[in-house]
Amino acid sequence: MHISENNMIPDDLEVLDFNRRLKSWYLENHRPLPWRETKDPYKIWLSEVILQQTRVAQGMPYYERFTAQYPTVFDLAAADERDVLRLWQGLGYYSRARNMHFTARQVVNDYQGKFPESAEKLLKLKGLGQYTAAAIASFAFDEAVPAIDGNVYRVMSRIFGIQSDMLSNEGKKEFAVVAKQLVSKEDPATYNQAMIEFGALQCVPASPNCMACIFKDSCFAFEHQMQGQLPVKIKKLTVKHRFLSYFIIKQGDKLAMHERRGRDIWKGLYDFYLVESKFPATTPDSLTISDVVFENLLKTGRLTEIPKVYSHILTHQRLQVWFWWLEIPETERIDLPHGMAFYNHEEVEVLPKPILIDTVLREENYL
Repeated sequence: MHISENNMIPDDLEVLDFNRRLKSWYLENHRPLPWRETKDPYKIWLSEVILQQTRVAQGMPYYERFTAQYPTVFDLAAADERDVLRLWQGLGYYSRARNMHFTARQVVNDYQGKFPESAEKLLKLKGLGQYTAAAIASFAFDEAVPAIDGNVYRVMSRIFGIQSDMLSNEGKKEFAVVAKQLVSKEDPATYNQAMIEFGALQCVPASPNCMACIFKDSCFAFEHQMQGQLPVKIKKLTVKHRFLSYFIIKQGDKLAMHERRGRDIWKGLYDFYLVESKFPATTPDSLTISDVVFENLLKTGRLTEIPKVYSHILTHQRLQVWFWWLEIPETERIDLPHGMAFYNHEEVEVLPKPILIDTVLREENYL
């Protein structure tokens, strides 16, 4: 079933056979997920945002919590961003949550609470890329447009022998031509779900069970033993290593925290006083501290190290993190560094925090 170099489009009979086999496989093997049982574009959109960079098993509880807390786009639009981030805590990629909240308000304010019904119009919403727009348009509104995620790239590349770099502009155009030809005009929703599910369950990235595959008699990768080489991804991920030292300023039962701003990680979440260094800093003496207010706190309080180095892995970053308790006597009247404020136990509990901060506080029996 592979495509020749001179013709990037499979013929009509191949397309019909491919779609027939794929749909039959899907009806027998697909997972019964709640967002597949609805045509509500809000719930479909919610699931797509949650499942970006997230496995289904991890994302399912969040989907259930969000649909329970915010059953309609109007409910999400009316929510406080802090509450949305708190509910999102633990999923990572917090810009998804902020964009999701912004988009809910955009749908309510600009579209009277009704999602646009075509992929082209959906692309005008914040945070929606080509894949998400196509997924919503086909799942909710039956638009015959292909939804191409990483799973779909892998399936198309292996079966049809597409050896262009899937991350290059030329490669994306090549895949788009084939995808447009393949998508079912009669039932695009089932087709797109089937392609995604086939890549997730059968045509998996490593060691796929090709002998049990419905396409083994016509798969280019299986025929040429190229499963490990396809799809082609040339772009290399640049990983940044960072060294962070947190000081948990405590007075009585209150902790000093502040909301993270700017374009760095964890925007909109709350953390402690932070000093970043170019190299691992195992003691506060090795840190460069130029904040006079914080230096006074160090002189006033009692410093206790948490004897554990935390490693936290993000997509493009590897963090090594140290924590110290800085306990200030309750009788002292102090100034806090700019932007920081004291929060009591109950307030700290509900503040949206990076999962690392939440983990440390629970391990230290504060939460």
